[in-house]
Amino acid sequence: MVEAVQRRGDVTALVVRADRVATEAEVGDSISVNGVCLTVTHKREAMMSFDLSQETLRTTNLGSLRRGDVVNLEPSLRPTDRLGGHIVTGHVDAVGVVRGIRRIGETMEMEIQVPREVGRYLVKKGSVAVDGISLTVVDVGEESFRVVIIPHTARVTNIGQRRQGDRVNIETDILGKYVERFLSPGQGDERLMERLKEGGFL
Repeated sequence: MVEAVQRRGDVTALVVRADRVATEAEVGDSISVNGVCLTVTHKREAMMSFDLSQETLRTTNLGSLRRGDVVNLEPSLRPTDRLGGHIVTGHVDAVGVVRGIRRIGETMEMEIQVPREVGRYLVKKGSVAVDGISLTVVDVGEESFRVVIIPHTARVTNIGQRRQGDRVNIETDILGKYVERFLSPGQGDERLMERLKEGGFL
């Protein structure tokens, strides 16, 4: 939970209380806050502080945080950890807007509007991170996508509190970005490109 947001010139200090995460955290560690990779700058008991740059405030939803807001926290993945979802780097691609929420039994279907340049990396049944939460894309439109939130996810993250019009941090699957880069003209193996074309894949 957010304890304080302190603006100091070009830097904003975000202070978060997190009993469980703070127990193992040390100054200098990377922690994902609503899907944004931040560095712990100070720590005292259950309190952790992070410095937010103007760029972070401009390109994520962290600038709208207020005291009492609930945030999603996740420590960096260690080499010995199990990979339970898709790879999330904490580098936000864009801020999306919750276009609509529909209750389906105990689940919640959410439609999120995103810029076209981000939407091209989204595929049906693919992965996306919304405020740092690894989710499966149910469907993709021209400027939006849909996800379904199960009760457990709604209970242990802040996505269950989201409402229409809320801004959320979006990170698309990094594999799609690398594939696009590799297949761009002049970037990959030209022979591979020709074979893909011959096989009807391009």
